[in-house]
Amino acid sequence: MEEEAAERGNLAGVRHILLVLSGKGGVGKSTISTELALALRHAGKKVGVLDVDLCGPSIPRMLKVQGKDVHQCDSGWVPVFVDQDKSISLMSIGFLLENSDDAVVWRGPKKNALIKQFICDVAWGELDFLIVDTPPGTSDEHISTVESLRPYKPFGAVLVTTPQAVSIGDVRRELTFCKKMGLRVIGIVENMSGFVCPHCSECTNIFSKGGGEELAKHAGVPFLGCVPLDPHLAQSLEEGKDFIQEFPKSSAFPALASIAQQIVDRTSPQGS
Repeated sequence: MEEEAAERGNLAGVRHILLVLSGKGGVGKSTISTELALALRHAGKKVGVLDVDLCGPSIPRMLKVQGKDVHQCDSGWVPVFVDQDKSISLMSIGFLLENSDDAVVWRGPKKNALIKQFICDVAWGELDFLIVDTPPGTSDEHISTVESLRPYKPFGAVLVTTPQAVSIGDVRRELTFCKKMGLRVIGIVENMSGFVCPHCSECTNIFSKGGGEELAKHAGVPFLGCVPLDPHLAQSLEEGKDFIQEFPKSSAFPALASIAQQIVDRTSPQGS
């Protein structure tokens, strides 16, 4: 066991590694990653978030830690802690940019090298879950992330889609990517599944509904649930507030809590 822990290095204390993927942009991967981290924290878990969306590092703002500095220790980089209890830690290129408006204009090899450094050189400590938020697509950065994580045996991937057919098609390609890379699909989340009126709480299906569930059935993978568009959720992300704590009566709350609980159940010894 000691030899295995030594081989795992800075990930030795991480029990479960989850990747959040989608074949396209704009479906809310960072939103799901952030809210999943908060929901798991409320379930009593210690969580790390690794933001490998190098060109669009939005999670520092969503967790209200933009502008924080990353420090060095003997084991490498110390992630930024989101709360005083140190129950959520975050690593993102957003902390390494001199100016938050700086564009990351890098070729593939430099991006891949930083991803490998993020995976090997961040001192996460003891974590129940490490959530890896990825950029859109199925190309270099995804291959580099999955191959770099392979020695650490990631638990699997959560795929995020919106209900429209164009999004479903791209996520279908992501399922193929997972199969080719030997990455287990934990389940599919349908995000932006209806709009919740802030006045009457009625849910209107702006983008249609049910595409994610149909895709899950067709692919033979679990469907984790639908998360509606909710102005309160958008407000929480803009202001860096804990949506799970601030708006427990929102219709998005039980959806996010249920997704987190399903993941907890599947990572328990009985659910494995």
